[in-house]
This record gives sequence, C-alpha cells and structure tokens, in this order.
Amino acid sequence: MFAVDHIILLSAVLAILGVLASKLSPRFGVPVLVLFLGVGMLAGEDGIGRIFFDNADAAHAIGTFALILILFDGGLQTSKKSIIQAWKPAALLATFGVVGTAVLTGVAAMIILDLPLYKGLLLGAIVGSTDAAAVFSVLRNAGIRISAKIKSTLELESASNDPMAIFLTIGLITLIQDSTTKPVDLLSLFASQMGVGAIVGLAIGGIAVWLFRRVTLMAIGLYPVFVMLFGVLSFGLAANLNGSGFLATFITGVIVGNSRFAYQRNTFVFLDGLAWLGQIAMFVILGLLVTPTELFVNWKEGLLIAFVLIFIARPLVVMPILLLSNFSFKASLLISWVGLRGSVPIILAIFPLIFGMPYAELIFNVVFFIVLISALLQGSTLPYAARKLGLVLKDEVKESSTLEIVKVAKSKRELIEIEVSKLSPALDKTISELSLPDNTVVAMIARGEETLIPKGSTKIETGDQIFIITKLLDKSAVEQCFYNEQE
Repeated sequence: MFAVDHIILLSAVLAILGVLASKLSPRFGVPVLVLFLGVGMLAGEDGIGRIFFDNADAAHAIGTFALILILFDGGLQTSKKSIIQAWKPAALLATFGVVGTAVLTGVAAMIILDLPLYKGLLLGAIVGSTDAAAVFSVLRNAGIRISAKIKSTLELESASNDPMAIFLTIGLITLIQDSTTKPVDLLSLFASQMGVGAIVGLAIGGIAVWLFRRVTLMAIGLYPVFVMLFGVLSFGLAANLNGSGFLATFITGVIVGNSRFAYQRNTFVFLDGLAWLGQIAMFVILGLLVTPTELFVNWKEGLLIAFVLIFIARPLVVMPILLLSNFSFKASLLISWVGLRGSVPIILAIFPLIFGMPYAELIFNVVFFIVLISALLQGSTLPYAARKLGLVLKDEVKESSTLEIVKVAKSKRELIEIEVSKLSPALDKTISELSLPDNTVVAMIARGEETLIPKGSTKIETGDQIFIITKLLDKSAVEQCFYNEQE
C-alpha cells in the first residue's frame, strides 16, 4: 500500500468528523472553528489519533489555499448594498483598527512574555485582524437578526482586514531579520500590497464577469470550476506582482457575486461547499500542528494577553472609530466585542516557524491559545451580548432567493423565490394588480400544503412562496412589488 493511501483515508475520516462536529455548533453555541480545531487536536500526537504532524510549510500551503476559497466565497456573498452601507467604518477598522489593536496588544505581549519590542509587536500584528471565516460562521449560526448596518460592518471588516495584518507581520519580520530596513521600505511594501491587490482584484473580476456572460461551456458542471479558478488566478497574479493576494481574491469575489450569469445559483452553492471544505481542512491541519501539552505551558501569559486584546485593546481602538462613524454606543460596543480571531492569526503565526526565528514556538503556541479563548468567549456569547444590548431585531426579514439563472431561447431568465411577509405591499392584492415588469411570469405559488397555478385573479396571502421567472435586469423591479423599505 502506498503512503498516499493512508493519507487519503485519514483525510476522509477527519473531514467527515469535522462535518459531523459542525452539527454541535448551534446546539452548544460553540463556533465551528473550535470544533474543527478540536478534531485536529484529538487526532494529533497528544490525542487519541496519535498522528504526528509538524510540517509548518505544508500547513501554511493548505491554509493559504483554504483561505483563498473562504475569502472568495465571502466576496461572492457580500452584496453591493452591504458595501454601500458599511465601507467607510469597515475601511477604518481594517486599517487604523488593526494597527491600533496590534500596537496595544504587542506592547502588552512584550511586557507579559518579556519579549524584545519587535517580537512583542510581531505577536500583536499576528492577532491584529478579525477572521472572516469565524465571523461569517458565527453570524450565520447565531440564530438572531441584527441590523444590516452592524452585520455588514462586521462582515466587511473581517473580510478586508487580513491584508493589513499580513503587511504588519511581514514588515516586522523584515525589520527583525534585517536591521537596515528603513520606514520608506515599509511604506513601499504597504502601497504595493494594497494597490496591486486592489487593481488585480478589480481587473480579474471584470474580465471574469465579461467571460461568464459570453462563454457557453459544454457541461453545467464546468461553470463552478470556471468561476473558482478566477478567484485562484486573482490571488496568484497579485501575489506574484508583490500585492495582497487575499485582498485581490476578495475583491474579485465581490465583483463576480454582484453580477448575473448563467447557472449562478448552482455555482455559488458549489463554491460555498468548497469554502466549508477549506475551513475543515485548514482548522483540522492547524489542530494537528499544535501540541496540546506545549500549548498550555504558557496558558497564564496567553490568558493575560487575550484579556488585553479582547477587553482593552480592541474596544479602545474600535469604539472611537465607530462612534465617529455615527454608530450608537451599544452598536459600537457589540462590534468591538465580535472581534473573533481565527485561522489567519494561526497561519501568520506559522511565518516565524518557517523563517526559524527565535521565540517562534512560543509565539505560535500563545497565538493559538488566544484564538481558542477568543472563539470560545466572543463567539459563544454573541447572541447573549446582542440581546442584552437590545440590538436583536424581532421582525423576521424576507428576501428573494435566486433559484437559478437559465437560458430561455436566446436570452437569460432568472427564477426567483419570494416569501410574502406580513409587511409586504403585495399582501391581499391580486397578481394582476401588481406592477410587474413586462415578460415576467408568476409560475407557481406554494401556500401551506397547496400548490397553486396562479391566475390574474389569485390573491396573495401572508406566507405565500411565490416562484417568478423574470429577466436578469428586472429582478429589482420585481422585488419592489413585494418588499418595502422596512424589509
């Protein structure tokens, strides 16, 4: 039997355990990343699996590819409306917020761990950014609804602040290893990372959408693969041009996600599944990489640094930014609390290991411990904090869902599903009374156990699920017939 056969078997078993573990997340209020990490740790050298894994380069490679999938999927699910609502505060949090948090946490780490200044700041930079995968997961599984502005700010911040943390980490490693590095060199690195990343992301996203609308592939199954490859291409091109590949991938995802093309629904479902697989693979591998017996050697110091990060550094930096951005005090408090750390800090903590730096193992173990504390404490208390602050919205929001974009004759049509709420302006109207765009067809209405073939005289009731076929460009006009501004 070949060695790869053992690897395939172990990979499948660990992935299946990871998927099954995700069922426990909503039941016990524990973020899925903790459960995935737990699977890896249990399978590791100190766990019941006794698997020895210490290949930092392999963990970094797997983690990087997984992050590409996660950030690309996060971009696909980031609506234009969310960006318009939250880009200003999210941009400030993703830059000044990360720098401020990194500096305060770094100084605390220097004092608590008795590290040189740059080493302490390096640890602060590594844990400076919130994690997109963790924040997305917690917000989806929280079982509550918060305002769109708060949710959009949290998601956009977590998806866009990784490049700043990566820049700070690389910059500090450069300073530590080469004392001749000048501030202007770091400014040049910053401009290159952000500028090139943004330009490549916009360019690849635009090219991708142009191709998606014009190229007809021989098999439906090729469309998800085709879309995914542009996310990977965006990362690779930006990284090879000394830009931020993660920023490029996210921007490409945003552009693609806010466009319309054939078989989009199936494509996005497939890519969401890939992103989940990426999360499982990444966290399980990172769980394997850590040695639990070593992890808790410095647990007191790790706990103190986590306390500074969660209760002092992030609130002190984030609260003023949000208050100046016209957020209420309670909303600012909630956003400052939901600053989950996840995969990115652990992957960045691998950098010192790869470069063979002094204190590398100490930094990695402390960062890993901080991530666990952050995920368990902040992730599990989000619903409680939101309710205590009175920020949970009671009315359930209703949104249309695109079931699929298909080709009818020579033009493309969108099949969308709309659930009628008690606030809908279409309530108690007949279909003929709706101002639906031309060539829009109400195909079916699901009402309880009944399936209705609609007529012009069919009256719309609360809870109806209405299936409509319309042109791609007419979706917004259709939604206006069923949703008001409150929804």
